[in-house]
Amino acid sequence: MSIRKIKVLITDDSLLFRNVLKQELSKDSLIEIVGMAIDPIDAEDKINKLKPDIVTLDVEMPKMNGITFLKKLMKENPTKVVLVSSLNISVFDALDAGAVDFVKKPDMTAQNELNTFFLELRSKIKIAHIARLKSRIPASTETSVEKPSIINTIKLEPVSTQRIIAIGASTGGTEATLEILKNLPKETPGILVTQHMPPGFTKMYADRLNKICQMEVREAVNGDRLTSGLALIAPGDKQMRLAKDAKGYFVRCLEGEKVSGHCPSVDVLFESVSKTAGANAIGIILTGMGRDGASGLLLMKNAGAYTIGQDQASCVVYGMPKVAYEIGAVQVQSPISDISNVLIKQLNKK
Repeated sequence: MSIRKIKVLITDDSLLFRNVLKQELSKDSLIEIVGMAIDPIDAEDKINKLKPDIVTLDVEMPKMNGITFLKKLMKENPTKVVLVSSLNISVFDALDAGAVDFVKKPDMTAQNELNTFFLELRSKIKIAHIARLKSRIPASTETSVEKPSIINTIKLEPVSTQRIIAIGASTGGTEATLEILKNLPKETPGILVTQHMPPGFTKMYADRLNKICQMEVREAVNGDRLTSGLALIAPGDKQMRLAKDAKGYFVRCLEGEKVSGHCPSVDVLFESVSKTAGANAIGIILTGMGRDGASGLLLMKNAGAYTIGQDQASCVVYGMPKVAYEIGAVQVQSPISDISNVLIKQLNKK
């Protein structure tokens, strides 16, 4: 029995880039390029005619901005989109607007970078194909507005400075983590976040969250102290670990090999938290493909930590939380909209 291929529509204003994408993606036996579009207007017409499973899209396009097109597409004809874009903060606007994931455009003259790019793009197309599509209304694109008031109905009582929260996520995780952090008060215990994301994007992501959330959010730097009211995002090319000395918690962010297929790796973070914070920690595993973080979360649970997994219905990809749940690492599953409340309830327990 033949396997149905994933039908892909390539959208980019560069003829060279479109042709290179078609040539390289067609080498994968599971991918079929059903068409190519030169701009969003052309793409809209071809989506209607060709019914692709996945659309690749750049942000900066002629005739219509990619973000504007995404919002229109998700409202009128919801389609799974993988963004293929340069290093640009608009990536996060695109994820807000409903894109499943993104891949950074490569330097066309660097062969090693090209090879890595095509491997990553093929992988993300396959992940997007099985992802749960949901059209989203952007809630965070206007970063000039005041930080929102906390909508949490549960008040956070004074918490020991020994408490710590560790969060791990992959596909769909940028919005899932935002959903949690934006509802937490600024006196929340220190938070460490490992999100699968390339270098450069993690700083932009942290800066974006910092403009939206009550807590301070920034990209972690080796040696940073972790205190209440601070959330640190693992750098996109380093492994982040929790450490502790006489002064308290701090992070080590160092170059290292991929673990569970990733750098940064959720397993690396969770394992370090299990050893350093033990029962004073809370671990949260969110949407993402694969099993990174599942083993680390089990170590945290076995060390006495409280563990939370995002439920299937609210995940873009129910992979990492599913594996964690199946191996017994998750104590409670919750929809993403309620995890901040579950977290605060647990922190309030004496």
